[in-house]
Amino acid sequence: MTTANKITILRMILVPVFMAFLLVDSVACRNVALVVFILAAVSDAVDGYIARHYNQISTFGKFMDPLADKMLTTAAFVVFLAYGRMSPWALMIILFREFMVSGIRLLAVSEGKVIAASMLGKIKTVSQMVAIIAAIILMQPIFPPVAAKMTTHTLIWISTVFTIISGLDYLIKNRHIFSAKQQVEEE
Repeated sequence: MTTANKITILRMILVPVFMAFLLVDSVACRNVALVVFILAAVSDAVDGYIARHYNQISTFGKFMDPLADKMLTTAAFVVFLAYGRMSPWALMIILFREFMVSGIRLLAVSEGKVIAASMLGKIKTVSQMVAIIAAIILMQPIFPPVAAKMTTHTLIWISTVFTIISGLDYLIKNRHIFSAKQQVEEE
């Protein structure tokens, strides 16, 4: 197993640790959650750099790296929803996009192809991670609750717009996968 893939697995292991600390209503625990989230988010860039720089790009990494990101961001969004800091509609849109992209990737794999993350997908992930970091900081008691919630909702909706754009881009760029599947089924 490559170093890049080990870092991806570590990021997946950090997800429940992050979520556990974020769920505790304590300034100290939220600070730990913030640090864990930032470490996990930075590890995404690190494993990508290592994979490219040391020629460790693998099918496992192409599939699991985006999945690890989805696990991390979804964990945060679920907690924000529970705390009333995220719209259920925003979460539904984000989850719909993630399931759609995962489904397209599974179809591609069934044809022996692996689809790497696109630049718009990476921008989507960065916008979500920035929104999450800001939202965790805004959970601190020093911020006025109403302003913090409004700011969090706004940042999450901005990242949701990037989610929609990247999902449509992904669907359009990979529409040939549906055509190929349909042709095989008709034959």
